[in-house]
Amino acid sequence: MLRSVKEIHNYVLQAEDGEIGRCKDLLFDDRFWTIRYMVADTGKWLPGRKVLLSPISLGEPDWSSRVFPIRLTKKRIEEAPGLDKDAPVSRQHEILWTQYYGWPYYWGGGPYAWGAVTYPGVLYDQILPENKTTEVDSGDDHLRSVHEVTGYHIQATDDEVGHVEDFIVDDETWIIRYMVVDTRNWLPGKKVLVPPTWIDSVDWTDNKVSVALTREQVKDSPEYDPSTVVNREYEVRLYDFYGRPKYW
Repeated sequence: MLRSVKEIHNYVLQAEDGEIGRCKDLLFDDRFWTIRYMVADTGKWLPGRKVLLSPISLGEPDWSSRVFPIRLTKKRIEEAPGLDKDAPVSRQHEILWTQYYGWPYYWGGGPYAWGAVTYPGVLYDQILPENKTTEVDSGDDHLRSVHEVTGYHIQATDDEVGHVEDFIVDDETWIIRYMVVDTRNWLPGKKVLVPPTWIDSVDWTDNKVSVALTREQVKDSPEYDPSTVVNREYEVRLYDFYGRPKYW
């Protein structure tokens, strides 16, 4: 199902032997636009550390009570390679962290967002092959914070059209399917969805996302209502309006 990232924020994170904190942020890979880590606010439990949780370890959430089960013990999480709370997540750290849990790397080794598999949970019981390379690739700078990107300006082909308000993510594959664009800068109150595949470029320095759409196209596109679930009927209308190939 497609979920709002804002909805997931502040969910309780429940390890196998107790609560560890709440969801503070999500880190996504800007090459595949896929959520790679949930960042936990652990309060006083592990102060000064950035605690990362992979979708590989997430269980089936209880959406009504806003609880995400984590298929790990608190001790297992505590003993994972540490990272200062303000430090970026480098590929070197990802390698150490992934080897600690014994999971295959999500980068390389397959055609999908999660390597050889479509869903991250499938990797939970897999063992990292001994001959898996530990070479650092060019992925070091590709993890982005959802919290930081929220608010980026959206640049159409002919004018600015608004800003990033939210993200819509598939809660099985953890692929970001849409950016929620708030157009109130020039269309009061209207929100629309734009798939990451329609992005021309992202200027991470100037906080700007350029999309391959005109302002008029965005103006006339199907409106997104945050109070309703994004279903396939809406998605069909959206893609048909733009005349773009569907992802499914």
